[in-house]
Amino acid sequence: MRVAGIANQTSLYYQRLSSGKKINSAADNAAGLAIAEKLLRQSNGYDMGTRNAGTASDMLKVSDGALSSITDSLQRIRELGVQAGNTAIYGADDLSSIQQEIDQLKDHISTVASNTQFNGKNLLNGSANGLHVASGPDGGGSTIHMPNSTLEALGIADFDVTKDFDLSVIDKALDQVSGSRSSLGAKSNALDHVMNFNQYASFQTTASRSRIEDLDYGSAVSDLKKNQLLDAYRMHMQRKQADDFGRVIKLLQF
Repeated sequence: MRVAGIANQTSLYYQRLSSGKKINSAADNAAGLAIAEKLLRQSNGYDMGTRNAGTASDMLKVSDGALSSITDSLQRIRELGVQAGNTAIYGADDLSSIQQEIDQLKDHISTVASNTQFNGKNLLNGSANGLHVASGPDGGGSTIHMPNSTLEALGIADFDVTKDFDLSVIDKALDQVSGSRSSLGAKSNALDHVMNFNQYASFQTTASRSRIEDLDYGSAVSDLKKNQLLDAYRMHMQRKQADDFGRVIKLLQF
């Protein structure tokens, strides 16, 4: 029985050395295993939350690029509107030519608003309102409200310099798009902070789990060698005792 116990102890040391863990089954440390599994669940949650936040941040960058293109078009429409207001020089044919360029710019805005997508999801046509970002380790997070940047939502669908027009509707559209970009930029910054925190929390959680279940190789090898030496000494003493007992029995037989 003693020899079997020594063999089992040695086998346990080798199992730990080969796996790099001091907890390889619930029998090794039931409470420690439960805590380590909970910490692993948290660190995995933080890592996935970081990836989710990063993906959402990429989506916001796509949206900002599209809104920047819409801003450029609106700025040009405003320039043409100011030009069309110079009726002292321009006649009906001139205004019609100006309107043709404005219509092309409006078509561009409409195309951008309708076709800007991320992973197949439309972002700027008003259908992506209230997108949940699972950036927390438990699936919680924040909500992103994507702007509706269609011509109707911007209030410029009927803008026409060949008729009576109000340039302030373009100014309002520019303010609306600028406000949307500011809001999305703030959300992007917030996601960056979330990613930084998640990475820090994941590192600390993983470090805590490592202290519970990972093996200290130096200490483990030292303990193995010490136990091997002690076991060899015990075996030697047992053999010596058996030899001494045998000699005593022989003496008693005479």
